[in-house]
Amino acid sequence: MPHQEETSSSNINRLELVKRHNITWNESDAVLPVGNGEFSFGVDATGLQTFSGFTMAHWGWHSFPLPDGIQADDIPTTGTFMQGVNNIPEEISDDRPEIAQWMFDNPHRMKLGRIFFCDGDGKPLELNAVKDIDRYLDLWMGQHHSSFSYLGEDVSVKTLVHPERDLISVLVDSKSLSSGQLKVGIIFEYPTLKDIADIKKIENKEGTHQSRVIHETAQEITIQRRVDDENYQVALEWCDRAKLITVDAHSFFLQSNQTTTLEFSCEFKTTEIKRPLPKPSQSKKACEGHWQEFWNSGAAIDLSESKDPRWRELERRIVLSQYHMGCQSSGSWPSPEIGLMGMDPWRSQFHMEMAWWHLAHYALWGRWDMAEKALGCYQTFLPSAKALAKQLGYRGAMWPKSVGPEGRSATWGGNTALLWKQPHPIFFAELEYRLRPTGDTLKKWAEIIEETAEHMASYPVWDEDRQCASLIPCVPPSETGKTRDGVFDLAYWHWGLGKAQEWRERMGKSRHQEWDEVCDKLPPLPVIDGVYVRTDQPGTRHNQKLYGHPDPVGIFGMLPLTKGVDPEVCGQTVRKIWETWDWTRCWGWDFPWTAMAAARTGQPELAVDALLKEAEDRNYYDETGLNLGGPTYYLPGNGGLLYAVAMMAAGWEGGPQDEPNPGFPKDGSWVVKWEGLNQAI
Repeated sequence: MPHQEETSSSNINRLELVKRHNITWNESDAVLPVGNGEFSFGVDATGLQTFSGFTMAHWGWHSFPLPDGIQADDIPTTGTFMQGVNNIPEEISDDRPEIAQWMFDNPHRMKLGRIFFCDGDGKPLELNAVKDIDRYLDLWMGQHHSSFSYLGEDVSVKTLVHPERDLISVLVDSKSLSSGQLKVGIIFEYPTLKDIADIKKIENKEGTHQSRVIHETAQEITIQRRVDDENYQVALEWCDRAKLITVDAHSFFLQSNQTTTLEFSCEFKTTEIKRPLPKPSQSKKACEGHWQEFWNSGAAIDLSESKDPRWRELERRIVLSQYHMGCQSSGSWPSPEIGLMGMDPWRSQFHMEMAWWHLAHYALWGRWDMAEKALGCYQTFLPSAKALAKQLGYRGAMWPKSVGPEGRSATWGGNTALLWKQPHPIFFAELEYRLRPTGDTLKKWAEIIEETAEHMASYPVWDEDRQCASLIPCVPPSETGKTRDGVFDLAYWHWGLGKAQEWRERMGKSRHQEWDEVCDKLPPLPVIDGVYVRTDQPGTRHNQKLYGHPDPVGIFGMLPLTKGVDPEVCGQTVRKIWETWDWTRCWGWDFPWTAMAAARTGQPELAVDALLKEAEDRNYYDETGLNLGGPTYYLPGNGGLLYAVAMMAAGWEGGPQDEPNPGFPKDGSWVVKWEGLNQAI
């Protein structure tokens, strides 16, 4: 079965495809990100961060000082005080709850600095002072364009991010610059867990952070930032006939000197910044080249010849999801659910179970290189994952959940029982092997797969009454508290252990007898009235809760046909869930998850309907194309959409072999042209 570079059509005008979805959104404080995958600069309608928007990077982490009386040795490196097999209470048991709260809050993403327009006195512009806004994001060039009027004068702003350096370049043109009525301010704040959007409410705690000028000339400055134990540099270079004025310890403004133009570049970095910075014209050329290469490489899907009137909205979501993932979710660590747009309730840490939704689509879209740096987290976390497993009495590596670069799981009793994050590295390894079936790929993932499977084999507990090996405790994707033997977890355990055995055979090793025995002893997938249900545990709320993540669709949507899965029951399950679910109480990735299952079970009309289901804000993609199906911006919805659509177009393991676009309706309403896609697992 081919897996690479299948082509349905090679007649896609990619420039036309992308540019018809350029973003226009003229709300004053609406944020549009420009970025390079590692670093993002969110801009409002002024082209800067005058009313809202953040500067964030995947390397930008901070931890608050430890609470009084707490020492570093008091913090468990695994993120939990729990000991022993299955001894997992609802909450962390420790008589110092401040430790648990500190571990939940730290590390968190840090806002690196804010750049905004200010008036002649150096004060941020008032919201009602900005008139006649006209802005758009040129996707093909990766640049934000904004024009507005201020005090009766036109202002034109172009903003972009360098593709290889965490650097923004800005070009401003306005008569209000030469009159001194318009300036550019730069401010550094002490990190906060609040998602503050008002520049006037920024908190500064003297003595806890420092903005020290370490280099300054007539046209450049370097600031050494110290924030508790974190350090980074900020370098700014500007054009002739402008000057920088220091306002206070953490605030500066850049003022044009009787000219109508102002151009500057600003870089953020943890190490010494290399001079000179790229000039705005150089950054612009590099940015344009990067995004044109991005859109011309990898895969593309064109729906413009479809008769279904929904084609344009689905195509818009596809194109803009590619932009946002490439802009915010292709860096050194897996992305938080909010991307690099701000702070979410999980302190903008990343979730290991959600890494699949952020990164798996890159394999299907021919952009695997954009996932590789982030997937290095498995190798980095291997020692701490093995320590966590050992602490809880298991073998192998037990992957954490909500984490930062140190790999310590955040404190929540369910973190160690949320099982479906465990097989993910096996899935990622298989995605890469299909693209690169070499000995180097086998070697790269060998230890991770072995330790992952060892933990999976050691986790089940023998249930004497039911005569089976039970996955207990278990917090399934639907997260309705702890239960046992979640339907998706069981299916994923079968697939993961089976695939790990296949990897052993690829490497010339014998099958691991215990892994086969564990699979044979797992209970059957729970079925009630002819459909799969979340769990068979008596008295559970899981099967009465007809909202939230629909766990049963994952067993034959995200996963291929595995042992014990009945395709007919899967089809009935998808239909039942579709008809009975309260879709206004779901999450952004539930809709592509359901679409995958509908496609695999031969229900393409339902697959498309699931992707485009109107469910209040749960399946809503805003004017920028960002999914809002979570507590805030929700990139797992964007990543899930890309995986599902690629699968519906290019097919999947065990699917129809000679049927084009098997996941789309065959009644002529959808004309799906694509190129460069790879089959799904």
